[in-house]
Amino acid sequence: MSQKNHTSRRKFIAGAGAAIAFPTIIPSRVLGKDAPSNRINMGFVGMGNRGRGVMTALMNHKKAQGIAVCDLHDDYKAPNGGRPQGLKEGLRLLNGANAKKGGAKSGAKGYADYREMIANEDLDAIMCATPDHWHAMVCMEAAKNDLDIYCEKPITHLFAEGYHLHREVSKRKLIFQVGSQQRSDKRFRHAVEIVRNGHLGKITKVEVGLPRGKDKPAGDTTIKSPPKGLDYDMWCGPSEKLPFMEARYHWNWRWHLSYGGGQLMDWIGHHNDIAHWGLGADKAGPLSVEAKDFEYVDDLMKVYNSPRDYTFVSQYPDDIEVVVSTKNTMGTKWIGENGWVYVTRGRIQASNPKWLATSDGNKKGSNFSFNPGEWKGYHPGAGHQSNFMEGVLNRKECICSAETGHRSATPGHLAYVSHALGRPIKWDSKAEKVIGDDEAQKKLMALNYRGDLKLI
Repeated sequence: MSQKNHTSRRKFIAGAGAAIAFPTIIPSRVLGKDAPSNRINMGFVGMGNRGRGVMTALMNHKKAQGIAVCDLHDDYKAPNGGRPQGLKEGLRLLNGANAKKGGAKSGAKGYADYREMIANEDLDAIMCATPDHWHAMVCMEAAKNDLDIYCEKPITHLFAEGYHLHREVSKRKLIFQVGSQQRSDKRFRHAVEIVRNGHLGKITKVEVGLPRGKDKPAGDTTIKSPPKGLDYDMWCGPSEKLPFMEARYHWNWRWHLSYGGGQLMDWIGHHNDIAHWGLGADKAGPLSVEAKDFEYVDDLMKVYNSPRDYTFVSQYPDDIEVVVSTKNTMGTKWIGENGWVYVTRGRIQASNPKWLATSDGNKKGSNFSFNPGEWKGYHPGAGHQSNFMEGVLNRKECICSAETGHRSATPGHLAYVSHALGRPIKWDSKAEKVIGDDEAQKKLMALNYRGDLKLI
């Protein structure tokens, strides 16, 4: 669909609620000939375990209509006897979701090449749940076709990809949601509200705990031919084409830096994202980053090359120190002059028990009765995916926009550069540029893609 037609359709969808009382015939050039007048036509790229789950959540929205699925692998099962995944399973699930809404039991189109799917003129938005090294290519293609985007975290594999992508999204005024779903959880939101409303006093330190990396292979390390039905060259895409082994394929690709960023980059979009939210740094960042302790398992280096343990220290404005480490307790802890608050999945603690008072006797997972104050985090209603769908309908920025997701991951990218060069990195967060270190800047902005693939 042309930019004009996409824009026209988005404007219509956003105004559909107000226009219900005035029946109108909408030309097919605006809506796509088979599109209901106020549905959001979705395409889904990546039908692994996470892609299946996010697609299902997005399709739960009453305005969602799935018209396309894309996956390189036609039909496979998750490791260790898991559920069916791949293109065929994605189509089955999507057609089933459409049928529950009174639509056709079949009709969604399947694609092996995301570019062909994105060229479908009836699309309004896409989901991207590929391995990390494909995020930027898929999302940039969608952005250039004026499609709104839901992308799993981290937003991109490389810093330079996020740098260019969030600018393209902003320039085109697109709706973008990064899958940092902790922002849509009431415990994380309540913790951030405590911090942002000043109950801790001046913040002096933030401790971010992330998981350890692998210390042994997660699967068969035998080098073999790729499975039938998989275009492995395309799967490797812009990244290095390593010999195929099961231990570097489904899910476990993330432990090699050609395809993911290890546990550091897998989780930085969760707990460091929450740290940034609490510090009001969604559109900002650190003054400096220094890698302290990156430890590797020598026997694993031929299989995975991301660290098992890691620590890096970032300095933020107002003399705030943020320490991200596998040695910290999993989650996010802000420490201030008047106390502390800690939050992780399923648990929240604080130095002052009254901050955590609930309406039903302080039971875990209860509704909080304590009102932290005037500053309120966004309440997503039905959830993180619903927040995206409402953003598409209302043209309102999502709780984790492209820039927010990129900024949350930036300290991790800088930490990897600091570790590689053996020195601290001074950072201009406004310009998103290394200060006084040309070698570090060049390394950070490198896009060494294979073949003729280009991001910009």
